[in-house]
Amino acid sequence: MKSEKRAKPKIGVFKFASCDGCQLTLLDAEEDLLAVAQAVEIAYFPEASRRMRKGPFDIALVEGSITTHHDAQRIHQIRRASKLLVTIGACATSGGIQALRNWQDAGEMARVVYARPSYISTLKLSTPIAEHVEVDYELRGCPIQKGQLLELLSALLAGRKPNVPTYSVCVECKRRGSVCVMVAQGIPCLGPVTQAGCGAICPAYNRGCYGCFGPMESPNTTALSDHFRILGQTPTQIQHAWRGMNAWAWEFRKASEEVKVP
Repeated sequence: MKSEKRAKPKIGVFKFASCDGCQLTLLDAEEDLLAVAQAVEIAYFPEASRRMRKGPFDIALVEGSITTHHDAQRIHQIRRASKLLVTIGACATSGGIQALRNWQDAGEMARVVYARPSYISTLKLSTPIAEHVEVDYELRGCPIQKGQLLELLSALLAGRKPNVPTYSVCVECKRRGSVCVMVAQGIPCLGPVTQAGCGAICPAYNRGCYGCFGPMESPNTTALSDHFRILGQTPTQIQHAWRGMNAWAWEFRKASEEVKVP
């Protein structure tokens, strides 16, 4: 008796408000992506193919933040059509750089930028996917790291927990033998509170970490703000340090709002 051929798991890749960088990381996997493509059916991926197949999907990879009413409706449709929903990148996990508008009047910004702001329909806030639907896994980064993406996909297909680090960028600095820029040169650095994933690129080139991978597990943001003051940073500079591509991540958001700017 001939055994039935098992259907490949279906993957859908979806985009909301973002720069497409995290989707491009998937395409940049090149040969590794071919191995993934053999194990799954990439059924929906507008960035890479004109062929669009409908769900249900076994895994949905979602890039971007929710910024419009249409976005808010669409993410619920994707959630209903997906067994597992994975957010990829800073926009999807913490609102992205566009979440900086959350401290401003979005309507006023539209009036300044656009000749006809009446055509612009947007939500007041730019928010992460998890504020709208249940998320099964988050993959941090701006953009995400290729190795972590492949690890996550491999783990999900194998039915195991993804092995993605939750420790800080400082660990990566030590592993590559970099001298701490904050201790040795007095350069403000978010490395002590930022989740690893980038390989500590910026400190390796004598620049402080910008927090691209968002807050690590249990970050001591208060102590780091205090140390920035010792380094001579003004309240405005400290607040700006927390308000980058992961500004709406709760730990960074709280740290920035605790800074008293004159």
